[in-house]
Amino acid sequence: MVEMTFLQGIRQAIWEEMQRDSSVFVLGEDIGRLGGAFLVTDGFLNEFGSDRVIDTPISEALIVGTAVGAAAMGKRPVAEMQFMDFISCGFDQVVNVAATFRYRSGGTVSMPIVIRGPSGGYVGGSLYHSQQFESWFFHVPGLKVVQPAFAEDAYGLMKASIRDNNPVLFYEHKWLYRRIKGQIPGPDQDFIVRLGEAAIRRPGDHITIVAYGAMVHFSLEAAEVLAGEGISCEVIDLRTVKPLDMETVLGSLAKTNKALIVYESPKTGGVGAEIAAQIAEAGFDLLDGPVMRVAARDSFVPFAEPLEKYVLPSVEEIIEAARTLHRY
Repeated sequence: MVEMTFLQGIRQAIWEEMQRDSSVFVLGEDIGRLGGAFLVTDGFLNEFGSDRVIDTPISEALIVGTAVGAAAMGKRPVAEMQFMDFISCGFDQVVNVAATFRYRSGGTVSMPIVIRGPSGGYVGGSLYHSQQFESWFFHVPGLKVVQPAFAEDAYGLMKASIRDNNPVLFYEHKWLYRRIKGQIPGPDQDFIVRLGEAAIRRPGDHITIVAYGAMVHFSLEAAEVLAGEGISCEVIDLRTVKPLDMETVLGSLAKTNKALIVYESPKTGGVGAEIAAQIAEAGFDLLDGPVMRVAARDSFVPFAEPLEKYVLPSVEEIIEAARTLHRY
């Protein structure tokens, strides 16, 4: 076991998969000589060469489109969005081409693509470098959406994503990149975290808190404060947003009977709304209170720190929502 940051875990996973499988290659803007904007692919060019570490023009449509063509021909591309905000420029290639390819080919052509990149706020990145729009792709059949919260999961989920035969969108919250550390198993252990399986990060009896990405850490901090008030929160880390592990959510709800969903993207139409709907359909009889959500305000993310804090969800908002829910 080696201690690594969240970012190093992602880097190590891609590195090992490229060593293990010659069909895996990386492409994106400035990922070669520069090593990527956050240095995730630092050193890859020297190790694997320019045939497998490909610098591209500034065109997300080109990056995703090239990955689609390569995957159709048997390769396993890992495409970097320099910031996930810019995936909107490659949106058509993702939702109308990559997502539909297996269906359109009658199941004869696999589409093993990973589209990865930094996302999220809390770093003063302003509008085009802070957005969190996983719900755009959560809605699309044919895609998988991953968003880890811990370094070990970032490592294990990246390996699983690269080996998956479907397009996977891999959201890496930049607030976690160098803040979160974990023990990463050696390559001889072939450590994998399966897609579609949530983890219970803190057991509890009174309220189920469902979160993913950076919001898992906010929720754990809130749960610690609430425990001092006699409110016991069970914190679920989804790890994979799609497919959604509702079995774990409903299993927890059967114990706590109250659900609080925490996510960073704008509240309206977000992933939390779908989770709430599924709880209403499958777990209504389990509820002793309304399903509540803490999410970003329906706004873009401002540059000014006080305004960014106002727009994005906070630990204090999670605590206050849990107190309200506990009173029911």
